[in-house]
Amino acid sequence: MIRYLLTKILEALIAVWGVLTIVFFVTRIIGDPAALLLPLGASAEQIDALNAQLGLDRPLIEQYLTYIGQVFQGDFGQSFQFGRPAMQVVLERMPATLELATAAIILGTLIGAVAGSIAALKKGTVAELIVMIFALLGQATPVFWLGIMLILFFAVDLGWVPTGGYGTISHLILPAVTLAVFVCSSIARLLRSNLLDVLKEDYVRTARAKGLMPRTIFIWHVGRNALIPVVTMIGIITGELLGGSVVTETVFAWPGVGRLIIQAIEAKDFPVIQAGVALIAFIFVVINLAIDLLYGLLDPRIRERR
Repeated sequence: MIRYLLTKILEALIAVWGVLTIVFFVTRIIGDPAALLLPLGASAEQIDALNAQLGLDRPLIEQYLTYIGQVFQGDFGQSFQFGRPAMQVVLERMPATLELATAAIILGTLIGAVAGSIAALKKGTVAELIVMIFALLGQATPVFWLGIMLILFFAVDLGWVPTGGYGTISHLILPAVTLAVFVCSSIARLLRSNLLDVLKEDYVRTARAKGLMPRTIFIWHVGRNALIPVVTMIGIITGELLGGSVVTETVFAWPGVGRLIIQAIEAKDFPVIQAGVALIAFIFVVINLAIDLLYGLLDPRIRERR
């Protein structure tokens, strides 16, 4: 198990290094930040002087080696916009993203798990048809359109919640529901499919022949095996949400990491872009590692192969 963990950690470090390298070179393509930071009409000499001050006049390879060396020390440089450490700027936005992602994942997982189970157990009935129609619509509906419709109905027409912003639970409701719809729909469809497959297995028929209670069969023999692909999906979606739901954060003026990265791209704030993407990559890596470890708890056969 220790060897397995060390291998996964090494793979994770390589993945993060690859992401940092790609982002570094891509950000250098989007333009000159000095032209945005200086007032309109700045001379070429002023632009060159600012580039020299920011270290952007040096050869690209030299900039890259300096950047990687600083990253290993936890230093992503100073934000061009805010004049503060870039990672500090990103981490200040993380609580808002974490709050939104947690609410959406919990709400979407609970509703999706119940809906998927009902659709599987009530196969061929009206209940399954209703669940699957709503699940299909939930996955097909664009997030920005759903967010705007929710704002128009619940915030503008009914006045129950604010149209956007951050600070209270009432501000959280609409963006969390917007994201939870997609989460719920994805989990419901996948769980239903997995449950139907597992219900056909020989060991399930054997458990029924032994006279086990239906609830026991569903929880211990069906549910645990059907959850493995669902856990993978939840992990991937969680990583995406923690990395910042750009569209939802923009529609609801939610001050999260995703919105910050978009603003940094528009301002060509290289350090903030690099710090934000590095944090997202790290989150994905940690979540994937946790999923791999959780597999062993759900299926002992996976644990034995390791």
